Amino acid sequence: MAILDKHAILEKNVTLLAIFAFLVVTVGGIVQIAPLFWLENTIEDVEGMRPYSPLELAGRDIYIREGCYVCHSQMIRPMRDEVERYGHYSLAAESKYDHPFQWGSKRTGPDLARVGGRYSDEWHIQHLRDPQSVVPESVMPKYGFLENRLIDGEHVADLLKTHRLVGVPYTDEMIEAARADFRAQIDPDGDIDGLLARYPKAQVRNFDGQPGISEADALIAYLQMLGTLVDFSTFTPVPSR
Repeated sequence: MAILDKHAILEKNVTLLAIFAFLVVTVGGIVQIAPLFWLENTIEDVEGMRPYSPLELAGRDIYIREGCYVCHSQMIRPMRDEVERYGHYSLAAESKYDHPFQWGSKRTGPDLARVGGRYSDEWHIQHLRDPQSVVPESVMPKYGFLENRLIDGEHVADLLKTHRLVGVPYTDEMIEAARADFRAQIDPDGDIDGLLARYPKAQVRNFDGQPGISEADALIAYLQMLGTLVDFSTFTPVPSR
């Protein structure tokens, strides 16, 4: 009872309650934040991760613009049912170039962290045109109009520069070649060697099968890349200390 009586003093005195609440929050914050100053990197480096190619980055912007992230998370939790359905659990390093990241808990549709290569380009095109034709129970709206919106990558170099400002390691060479790389990713006759040197594992093809570069091309390039950069057959997690 003595402890409860002392606690009652705090409950009756607003000033004391505010002071002690501030102290508790301060100590808790220090305990959580201070250790980070002694870590060289809070995200484990993983072989294979790279910044998005210009076309993939444009596709990611379209993905966010159309609100796809509202219904699809990109965060596979390390639980058996999640791993068996979607694949290897998500690594922090896979999102280190995302601004903003796409982790979350809301799923109206499936998680897309490992969707790359799971379906053909043709499947994605049909899914965008008429989602219910391939997934009858889907509540996703139609996005066929993306095929009719052509983009030329005129400002894609500026997009890379903006991401470099927040820490994405785009080099001067990447920025200078941004528009050429943007076009080369759907053009087998473009500078594919240069593109692949800058963005290993970038997939080169006409994603929507139509002339020109459409928003559908960019979106599908982004989706087909998700989860394909890390080779999980050789990945060994660093033991926690």
